[in-house]
Amino acid sequence: MDNMFAKIIPNFRKPEITATYEDIGGLKKEVARVREMVELPLLHPEIFEHLGTKPPRGLLLYGSPGCGKTLIARAVAQKSGVHFISVNSAEIIQQHYGESEQRLREIFDEAQQYPASVIFFDEIDALAPNRENVLGDLEKRVVSELLALMDGLKSRGGTIVMAATNLPNQIDPALRRPGRLDREIEIRPPDSQGRLEILRIHTRNMPLNDDVDLERIAAKTPGFLGADLAALCREASMTCLRELETQRDLFVNAPGKEELSLVKVSMRHFMRALDDVELSTTRDVVSEVPVVHWSDIGGLDSAKRLLRDAVELPLKHAVMFEKAKITPSRGILLTGKPGTGKTLLASALGTESEVNFISVRGPELISKWVGDSEKGIREIFKKARQSAPSILFFDEVDALVPERKNDSGASRVSERTTGQFLSEMDGLKGKNVLVLAATNRPDLLDRALLRPGRFDITLELPLPDVDARKSIFEIHTRQWTLGDDVSIDDFAERSEGFSGAEIEALCHMAGMNAMREAIDSNAENFIITRKHFDSAWENLTTPSTP
Repeated sequence: MDNMFAKIIPNFRKPEITATYEDIGGLKKEVARVREMVELPLLHPEIFEHLGTKPPRGLLLYGSPGCGKTLIARAVAQKSGVHFISVNSAEIIQQHYGESEQRLREIFDEAQQYPASVIFFDEIDALAPNRENVLGDLEKRVVSELLALMDGLKSRGGTIVMAATNLPNQIDPALRRPGRLDREIEIRPPDSQGRLEILRIHTRNMPLNDDVDLERIAAKTPGFLGADLAALCREASMTCLRELETQRDLFVNAPGKEELSLVKVSMRHFMRALDDVELSTTRDVVSEVPVVHWSDIGGLDSAKRLLRDAVELPLKHAVMFEKAKITPSRGILLTGKPGTGKTLLASALGTESEVNFISVRGPELISKWVGDSEKGIREIFKKARQSAPSILFFDEVDALVPERKNDSGASRVSERTTGQFLSEMDGLKGKNVLVLAATNRPDLLDRALLRPGRFDITLELPLPDVDARKSIFEIHTRQWTLGDDVSIDDFAERSEGFSGAEIEALCHMAGMNAMREAIDSNAENFIITRKHFDSAWENLTTPSTP
């Protein structure tokens, strides 16, 4: 492949993969800790001799895929100038007996030939899994050999072992004890300032238009990792390229230098890229959330205000919360009759708030296999913590955490799922995750779920009053042409006891009646009159009156 490009492109040379500290954004604290644990013992061992302490022998970096673990390791090797051996853990495993252990010994022997070396094991969980959970003899022998080689650190001089994984709990515990991988550093998602640094790094060679506001983009990307932000910048440039491609066939007529200098990536390209780039930490658990705005919901003003405050205040005034020693609400439970707007409010919060929104339907996590339901709950909460600040929404939560005394089945699924759910909520303290749940049967929920510290606020949504019903009618008819005989005020009075969903269904049926009439008369446009609403009213099922 390289030879092919060498023939096509003049002066083609295979690029070398290098990294410096300038290429790492949003991880200043983590980089500083890695440098003091790796660079100082290798470059200045006399400092540790003077202090009468032993330098660390190993370092484990863990975090979500794409957070920058491998990039930090490469930057350390580039900056310190020591001999760097990068090992893909999966390549160590060989077919024949003893070859895997021999490959490990060769790596450590190579490091011993230099006065200062760093051995970096990427995806260490593939090389040293927990021996209690593996059945094969090969994995156990490889782990034992790695432990023996790390215990010989004194005879190997200035050698430090670095390892990276996104599954730290699957590594053999013997590898994580002091004397082997002494230190563990978690690489967390960057904050807003860190995301701004990463965006500046990935756009420093990009021709940007004057309207590009990187601070605004950083504010709209909570939970994004370095790899996600790199993908966002790449997608923005590809969106710009597609616009250019629609103007001309780039494969036939390439733009000249002067024309190319006028092509710039603008803010609209980044906004379109935001719609296309999915957050990697939640990609496998996020379901499609309908686009709903606060203006699409009639009434419920107090509920809207409470939800906005629960999400926006802790984010925009975090310093004040910390000074006042006030802990933000950890959970909010939405209750009310069917059709009162519980799911609609949650969808609007997910659309309007600039935080990650994970929507889960309670019955989806129930499995017939023992342990699968609890595992699903653990994974959902784990993804929410990794993508914080985030909102975790459970619809029909009564199916997932019912009253435990009602469980008479042999597998006792509800007891296990409820217990797992409660323990996960207790572990959200300080994690900047809000749990939002909806149910129309709060009497079925386990009582332990409703105590303070879990679902702090229970918000019951009432049936809409006359003003709310009027606004709901206006929302669902604002795109139509209404006849002079249509009175929204009259409809609001007439629909006493209707829920918001039933009013929406009424308007939908009236619109279908008008459209059907227009189709029969071959009319291009149609006007919705009172007779269309009257016909819909006759066919509507009985409303959910109190």
